[in-house]
Amino acid sequence: MTIRLHDTLTRALEPLHPRDPKRVGMYVCGPTVYDFAHVGNARPVVVFDVLFRLLRHVYGEGHVVYVRNVTDVDDKINAAARANGEPIRALTERTLAQYHADMDALGALRPTHEPRATESIAGMIRIIERLIGAGNAYAADGHVLFSVPSFAEYGQLSRRNRDEMIAGARVDVAPYKRDPADFVLWKPSPDDIPGWDSPWGRGRPGWHIECSAMSEATLGPVFDIHGGGIDLVFPHHENEIAQSVCAHGGTRTETHFARHWVHNGFVMVNGEKMSKSLGNFWTVRQLLEDGIPGEAIRLALLKTHYRQPLDLTDERITEARADLDRFYGALRRTPPEGEGAIDGGFLAALEDDLNTPAAIDLHLKRQLALVNEGRAGASAGLVAMGGLLGLLQQSPEAWFKGADAGGDAEIDALVAARVAARKARDFAEADRIRKQLADQGVVLEDTPQGTLWRRAG
Repeated sequence: MTIRLHDTLTRALEPLHPRDPKRVGMYVCGPTVYDFAHVGNARPVVVFDVLFRLLRHVYGEGHVVYVRNVTDVDDKINAAARANGEPIRALTERTLAQYHADMDALGALRPTHEPRATESIAGMIRIIERLIGAGNAYAADGHVLFSVPSFAEYGQLSRRNRDEMIAGARVDVAPYKRDPADFVLWKPSPDDIPGWDSPWGRGRPGWHIECSAMSEATLGPVFDIHGGGIDLVFPHHENEIAQSVCAHGGTRTETHFARHWVHNGFVMVNGEKMSKSLGNFWTVRQLLEDGIPGEAIRLALLKTHYRQPLDLTDERITEARADLDRFYGALRRTPPEGEGAIDGGFLAALEDDLNTPAAIDLHLKRQLALVNEGRAGASAGLVAMGGLLGLLQQSPEAWFKGADAGGDAEIDALVAARVAARKARDFAEADRIRKQLADQGVVLEDTPQGTLWRRAG
């Protein structure tokens, strides 16, 4: 079966036919590194990680190139560094390390390439020069701007009319703009913020040109999939299309830039759109520090279809954690042996526009039932299927005992003492130890394989 993805440009499910099946290219807009990643930032990471895994399964691990950029030059970064009283480079390095740690905790694979904007300035300048030469951009008052009226197809991705685009972009109608919709490619930098020499003076790039340059440098001028959150459709991705198509002298019908545009929906928290002013702004780091396993956050994100708005609630996270208890409990009782087979229905659900809710609720849970029935090879199949979702890849002991599983000698000793008390028929002592462990948040399970323990959720 062919992978089908909903294309934001056509508003329809489209079959994926890579330009080169031996080099499938995907570019996803990555973090602007000035603060902790929130759950809205995490959703595209998890969604496109599943797509990355699926593409590698279908086309081969060595035939997929996944690029996720790092925006490390931006006015938000400059403002945060000034507010913190720290060098900009120190802020971006620290924040990127935090981002990597948090996304690792969610089970996301690292992309093939992770270009940084500050290392791609020369490519941005080259594209801007081409746009000026083609008549699609102009220099004015130390700035370089893209001329939106020069690109007749502008607005097709977002399907907004001109008035909506001007209002939606919140454009500053500066006196040097020829048209209110024109957007900045390059702007001057004062001495106290980062800047690079250019034909237009010392300055820094606009946000949109960064992704055009980094995608071209890593994937070429035309590639298969461009992804990101729905909030990036306009103006960011609309502007990327205009820049990248015009920089190569074509219209969209001649030079497609990205052949498929895929966007995930918004994230809400407890029924409200995330907002710092409402106090419902959850970062991934906050959830992890509250003792919520990264795998539970990941599963909670995947149980809603990626294109739908996601309401992340305490109940959804608790439900995801309970699901993982059941999955890992079955694997603990029946350890997998050998290489598992992936159910055809499960794979078909993922190939049908990444239908992760169906893959989980219909097929993964049906596989769980087969494990509980003792079906041969079912455990290995469950692990293999979970792998395509980035789930069930740790040991059951690591899941149940938490990150500190290697330092639980005291608990193991108490469990052993309780086992000995039960053998000696000293049930009062056995009950005392069980209560002592329960008070420490440790739950015991007596099984045919012996007494197992886990930390209470």
